Amino acid sequence: MKASGVLVLTGCLAMVTETRIYTRCKLAKIFSRAGLDNYGGFVLGNWICMAYYESRYNTTAQMVPDNGSTDYGIFWINSFTWCRDEKSQDKNHCHVACSALLTDDLTDAIICAKKIVKETQGMNYWQSWKKRCEGRDLSEWGKGCEVS
Repeated sequence: MKASGVLVLTGCLAMVTETRIYTRCKLAKIFSRAGLDNYGGFVLGNWICMAYYESRYNTTAQMVPDNGSTDYGIFWINSFTWCRDEKSQDKNHCHVACSALLTDDLTDAIICAKKIVKETQGMNYWQSWKKRCEGRDLSEWGKGCEVS
C-alpha cells in the first residue's frame, strides 16, 4: 500500500515540475501572435535572443541572484519587484504569482515582460539582453521561422 502511494505521489510531482523547453521558431510564433514584434520599439529578434540567454527557452527556469530574490520562467522575471512568491509579496507590479510564470502558457510572462519594458528602460532590465543582444544584427533569431 505504501509503495503504491509513493508511486502516485512521485507521478504527481513529475507532472507538476515537467519542464517545457520551446524551440526558437515556436517561440517566434508565440511572441509574434502576442504582439511582441516591435513592442516598445524592439523587433522580434530581441525577444527571442533575450529569452534564449535568460532561460534557454525553458518555461520552468529559476535562478536565485545574490539579493535573495528569485528569477522565474522564460524571461527570468524577478520576484523582488514583478511577481509574488513566498519570500516577497510587497511590490508585485505585474499582479501575478511567480509560479504562474513557470507554466507552458506564456500569457502571464508576456504580459509582465511588456509591463517591464514599458515601465523601465526598455529591455535594459535584462542583463543578458544588454550583453548579448543589444546593438547586434538579430535577424538570424527569426530566420527560417514562418511568423505572420
